[in-house]
Amino acid sequence: MAKTVLQKEIDRLGRAERRFLKKQLNREPTRLDLLLEEKVPEKLEATLDAAFSKAFHFIFSKGSSIISKTFSTEKLIDEFESDTASLEEIGGRKQMRKFSRRAAATGTTHTLVSTVAGTALGFAGGMIPGIVVFITLLLRNIYQISMKYGYSFDTDEEKKFILRVITAAVQDGDDMLHANKAVNRLIREGLSCDDSTLDERINEAAVALAHALLLMKFLQNIPVVGAIGGASDFVYMERISDYAVLKYQRRFLVDQLRSGRH
Repeated sequence: MAKTVLQKEIDRLGRAERRFLKKQLNREPTRLDLLLEEKVPEKLEATLDAAFSKAFHFIFSKGSSIISKTFSTEKLIDEFESDTASLEEIGGRKQMRKFSRRAAATGTTHTLVSTVAGTALGFAGGMIPGIVVFITLLLRNIYQISMKYGYSFDTDEEKKFILRVITAAVQDGDDMLHANKAVNRLIREGLSCDDSTLDERINEAAVALAHALLLMKFLQNIPVVGAIGGASDFVYMERISDYAVLKYQRRFLVDQLRSGRH
């Protein structure tokens, strides 16, 4: 029996996800990483952990509505509805891929903003303000990606999903594989099957980000040298945004398949 366009897209997405995971799992620590591991103060990771956690709590409680004012939610809703209508009427792989092209463009554009902001703060040695900027821009990216696939970002269920996506994207080895499976299970079974609390998800994401950015944030706390740490935010912003596009695309395709469309 011939596969439908939707099934072919799911197969294609599976290959793209495997390429992403392989690329991240094959990364080797640089000589700078190995050198700095001996120089970073033991308490820094705990400090970063707490700073990321506070940033998430602050933005989720007070900043999401402000972030949403920095882009047109109405435009994103209109684009999604237009693309969905075209998909229903015309069908086909070309129409299906409109969603992923729009979402991918979001990550590409705003990672550049993060580089500039992070580098500027790095020159001032602004590690903690830099974390707030990083989380704000990161969530701005993901909020837009989610809306381009027709998903809201302001419920606790969606926030927990976003935090799981962030956590999985920055981990390594078996931790990444395990976290990726957990994200896919939520997509397959529905977000309501996540019985964890928002605080638990925030803490997990904060620990993962603190560990991933530890060395570069150490540099970012050193004036002038800190510019290196600020620019490094681009790497993680791009990595998380790329992963978010893959997961929201998977979620959209699975929901389309579940609804019996295409």
